[in-house]
Amino acid sequence: MSAENAAEAPKPDAPAPAPNPPAPQPPKPGAPRAGGKPIPDKWQRGGPPKKDKPAIENFGPRQFGEFKPNKRALDATIEDEIAAAFAGTDVTAMDADKPMGPKSENGRLKGTIVSIRGKDVFVDIPGRRSQGRMSLDEFEDAKPKVGDAVEVLIERYDSDDGLLVLTREGAVKQVTDWSSISFGMIVEAKITGMNKNQTGYQVEVNGIRGFMPLSQADLYRIEKPESLVNSKLKVQVVELDPQERNLIVSHRAIQEAERQKKAAAFWETIAEGQTHKGVVKSIKPFGAFVDLGGADGLIPIGELSWSRVGTVEEVLQIGQVVEVKIARLDPESRKIGLSLRALSTSPWETFAADHRPGLRVPGKVTRLMDFGAFVEIAPGIEGLIHVSELATGRVNRVRDILSEGQEVTVQILNIDTEARRIALSLKAMAAEAEAASAASADVAAQAEAEADKAAAAERMQNRKPTGNLRGGVGGGAVRFEIG
Repeated sequence: MSAENAAEAPKPDAPAPAPNPPAPQPPKPGAPRAGGKPIPDKWQRGGPPKKDKPAIENFGPRQFGEFKPNKRALDATIEDEIAAAFAGTDVTAMDADKPMGPKSENGRLKGTIVSIRGKDVFVDIPGRRSQGRMSLDEFEDAKPKVGDAVEVLIERYDSDDGLLVLTREGAVKQVTDWSSISFGMIVEAKITGMNKNQTGYQVEVNGIRGFMPLSQADLYRIEKPESLVNSKLKVQVVELDPQERNLIVSHRAIQEAERQKKAAAFWETIAEGQTHKGVVKSIKPFGAFVDLGGADGLIPIGELSWSRVGTVEEVLQIGQVVEVKIARLDPESRKIGLSLRALSTSPWETFAADHRPGLRVPGKVTRLMDFGAFVEIAPGIEGLIHVSELATGRVNRVRDILSEGQEVTVQILNIDTEARRIALSLKAMAAEAEAASAASADVAAQAEAEADKAAAAERMQNRKPTGNLRGGVGGGAVRFEIG
């Protein structure tokens, strides 16, 4: 097209101006917002459907849009899980492919001390990938040496040092503050004094104040409670409340635990006829109970001495150390009969050898019974005078003849060493006394008669003669002639 034609061509119409846009209106509920992305049908108003907040311990591979756990809480959870996994003997799970190593009869692990550094004792336990560490303070009996064998328990695993934390059963644990104390822990306590009511002791466990009741200080009654002040004892925590600052300990719990450990071995070795040392635990009217270390035994009052004993307190006192003999044993009922006098020579053996029936011995009346009287004729030897042997005549009451504590001389009628019985008599001696008295009376009468006869003869002989006698019959004279 030429330029002229192009100039003559009509021009296009200009676009009409756009009308004013309507004012924005608020979106209807549930409708998409202006400029926003369309909402899928499965979503509800306010965003995606709500889900339960997952627990921290159940977290897994995190997906987009899911809950993101807190890092601090996550770290604490991981540490708790690791500590729980390595708690106690469970730490040996890492060594499942290796043998468990030697164990003692009571289940504790056996190890060998390989080094001692300061307060730390390092122990090698066969079958473990890492060594164990324990405190030097746990060796109360003797100072350990490298190469010594030791029985231990695994307390936990120290991930920082890569070592097992070991402990000895019953060993004293170190306490730093209230957070380091736990129920049942064994600690060392210092007795600082007694409370106002004198019912217990005030104690300190590394500066932490506590209380120990008087009944928990020992298995037996303490004669002088104040004697324990300023002393140190191995105790067990029996009550604990850190918030209230309440701490109660017991030394008796330690003693009872040790006693239970010894009980099994004690019953395996004990037998009748053995001699043991024990401590008098309690006293009753019928005897005394003695603690033998693994069990209690009873000494009947009749087994205290060969002599007669009125009360047990005459021979024994609580807390006294005695040596006794096992007289009777019943393992099923766990009863032990003891004897104190069996360890001394029986006086019956020497008495029977030195005395025979018919011999007269002095004695002392100890008891009066309806059937007779008991007389002690030697230390530990008593005989019986039957009521029929008290006197020659009839005896209505024993007290009419004898009294307790009276000194008498008796005659031995019979000696039974097996039954340990001796028959005595006063009757035989009384009969002899009466016969002797009668005989002496006859002799005295006869002597008196003879004396009278002799006196009469003597009087007749010494009579003076009289003058001539005169007399007669009927006035006549009578004359006598002699010759």
